[in-house]
Amino acid sequence: MTDIRVKICGLTRPEDVAAAAAAGAAYCGFVFFEKSPRNVDVEQARALAVDAPPGLAKVALVVNADDAALDAITGAVPLDMLQLHGSETPERVAAIRARYRLPVMKAVGIASAEDLPAIDRYAAVADQILIDAKAPKGAALPGGNGLAFDWRLIAGRRWPVPWMLAGGLTPENAAQAVAMTGARQLDVSSGVEAAPGVKDAAKIRAFVDAAQGVRPVPRLVT
Repeated sequence: MTDIRVKICGLTRPEDVAAAAAAGAAYCGFVFFEKSPRNVDVEQARALAVDAPPGLAKVALVVNADDAALDAITGAVPLDMLQLHGSETPERVAAIRARYRLPVMKAVGIASAEDLPAIDRYAAVADQILIDAKAPKGAALPGGNGLAFDWRLIAGRRWPVPWMLAGGLTPENAAQAVAMTGARQLDVSSGVEAAPGVKDAAKIRAFVDAAQGVRPVPRLVT
């Protein structure tokens, strides 16, 4: 399973970006959403992105951002992808993709089978889909809540664009998530943290290893 690609999202510190790269993550995510404990401003994100090791794709997560906000982000931060995590319509997704000429990943929240058709609508206009647990009503954050959905809803399903699984993932359930859903990409944020916005390098390593089917090395008893 070593071809599983992992995104570590909500990075706020240089050492966390370095830990993601060292562990073998494929993507690093920067959150531009003021209500999030993982929020970074343009200057912080630029510094993190500029210092990111080569080969680590840099993703900006935004929530219903207008063109002015996106202009500021894309104008200052060297990015490889935009992640839309709000209530953006398919038309808005297509417009953002055309305006910024960057790959766009659209997050779709899932709570029941009734939510699944939205995946197809967005797959028609986005480069990738992030299938996440739908935020509870009244939640302050659209994602990063540490909640999972019933993975059986998407087991064995395929879409015309690459997709990524998110929501409630941890080092302990990453392998199960891959086995149950067939996901080839996983996104994790709170599941590898020591505190909100502060990543744990050992948890990042454990998550990537678990996702990729790497068995932990037994500790020697002395």
